[in-house]
Amino acid sequence: MRVVVSGAAGFIGSHLCDRLLADGQEVIGLDNLSTGRAENLRHLQGRPEFRFVRHDIREPFQADGRIDVVYNLACPASPRDYLAAPLETLAACSEGTRNMLELAVHNRARFLQASTSEAYGDALVQPQPETYWGNVNPVGPRSVYDEGKRYAEALTMAYHRERGTDTRIARLFNVYGPRMKRGDGRVLPAFLDQALRAVPLTVFGDGSQTRSFCYVSDIVEGIVRLAASDETTPVNLGGPDEITVLELAKVVQTIAGVDCGITHLELPQDDPSRRQPDIAKARRLLNWEPEVDLRQGVRLMLASYLG
Repeated sequence: MRVVVSGAAGFIGSHLCDRLLADGQEVIGLDNLSTGRAENLRHLQGRPEFRFVRHDIREPFQADGRIDVVYNLACPASPRDYLAAPLETLAACSEGTRNMLELAVHNRARFLQASTSEAYGDALVQPQPETYWGNVNPVGPRSVYDEGKRYAEALTMAYHRERGTDTRIARLFNVYGPRMKRGDGRVLPAFLDQALRAVPLTVFGDGSQTRSFCYVSDIVEGIVRLAASDETTPVNLGGPDEITVLELAKVVQTIAGVDCGITHLELPQDDPSRRQPDIAKARRLLNWEPEVDLRQGVRLMLASYLG
């Protein structure tokens, strides 16, 4: 198999490259390094079966030789990143997704779109099944990511219906693990960074909002299984267990061995109050569910930050 991974230098993309190479596939990794980091791929330098191309998917891309699968993961994913680059985020989800779909069409390749739990917005249904259409503010500051990814899903399905493109859609929930930037802005790397600096952990609101975390190796396993399946409609991939942000802060402090307190700040606009995937579809169709529990995953992530 010869595959393209866009967003290859990103947190999830780099782990996906590792997995695909371990499975004996040849990988072309694309990234414009706007939020991805070259150091995430440094360990792959010199491997003949891996080639990195610095490329912005907002521009068309054609590979030399055949391509069997296109994995589209290229998009700012942290609120800090997409709020700082709203137009670029929307363009990555629209023009970028279309360019990657065209690459798949040209090569008669399978296409997998990495979507997000943010497609559900501030969900009114708990847990969220793939049949739930979401509760998204279409004009709020977060909409550049939420609606961008929803558009990318719509575009993917339009190519599937109108062009016969062999497509897959993975809705990813709160992925975490090594290679997340400490200054990423998302809750787990932020908590770990603050714990390592022995400063109070920043909790937005009263901390009663929930998240459901999934370790990156489990997410990559789900992506690989979905790509190999025959399922063309969206599939949730995430940890099914909820935890409040306040509880998470206490878990991080316990694992890091610090007692540095907690600071509460105002809740950001449109911040989801609950986030929990219904993964019955992934269990049934992919025989998939997470294996790394949260405390084990946090220990592994902390160890990666300590070097």
